[in-house]
Amino acid sequence: MRKKVVLACEVCFSRNYSTMKKDNQNERLEVNKFCKVCNSHTVHKETK
Repeated sequence: MRKKVVLACEVCFSRNYSTMKKDNQNERLEVNKFCKVCNSHTVHKETK
């Protein structure tokens, strides 16, 4: 089973992306993505 998660920018805290992850993963997802608000590539972390 997969769970929908929302990714937020670490710099401006804008919630730009959503993705799916496995249910049995315990650690939070961290991905380097382009932020439209910051206009640069930043780390995006999974939010609650």
